[in-house]
Amino acid sequence: MKRFVLLDTTAIPENGGALCLFEYGEDFVIKIQGGDGGQLMNTRMHGSEDALAQIPCSKVAGRPNSRVLIGGLGMGFTLAAALKHLGKSAKVVVAELVPGVVEWNRGPLGEKSGRPLLDPRTVIRLEDVAKVLQAEPQGFDAIMLDVDNGPEGLTQKANSWLYSSAGLAACARALRPKGILAVWSASADRQFSERLRKAGFKAEEVQVFAHGNRGTRHTIWIAEKLKA
Repeated sequence: MKRFVLLDTTAIPENGGALCLFEYGEDFVIKIQGGDGGQLMNTRMHGSEDALAQIPCSKVAGRPNSRVLIGGLGMGFTLAAALKHLGKSAKVVVAELVPGVVEWNRGPLGEKSGRPLLDPRTVIRLEDVAKVLQAEPQGFDAIMLDVDNGPEGLTQKANSWLYSSAGLAACARALRPKGILAVWSASADRQFSERLRKAGFKAEEVQVFAHGNRGTRHTIWIAEKLKA
């Protein structure tokens, strides 16, 4: 019988909390320490994380020297999908706040996603994605955000700015003309769609299965920047 085996615990900077990495049979699971026991992510179900990169990167792959930003490394599946759909001259910048998550991807998690951290196109930034956005106006052809559980499913209040009107305006400034913003969420949110529109994006909600073609569905907003 499979059981959860704790492999490691790592602190969340400036938060006071921690993340826990578990082995569960042939899979790995990440949970918040002291939480309700729910999983933040696991290596068995990552269909929507793949789609978060596949959709926007396919749209910008033909641009010369395309450069994209991923907010949140997670288990590396979004990064791996981005690299798969971008050309050899592309750069994928990953902003990850928790150093331990990067180390897990260099260690036991790496095999599950194909070790995308070893790809020379990958650039890791150990900082809040909000700081990267604000520091690089028109620096990216696409931005992919997989921070927390999405606009309405936040587990950390500090993440709320990213999904606010001010945060979305910062995303728009960080995108190049016709840039694409992709946002992952555990659930749909009509108010967020309206905030995207007001921030200068043409957005659509895409429903994606977490695993295969059945079961839990997640929401991905694909939003094109309308103004230069």
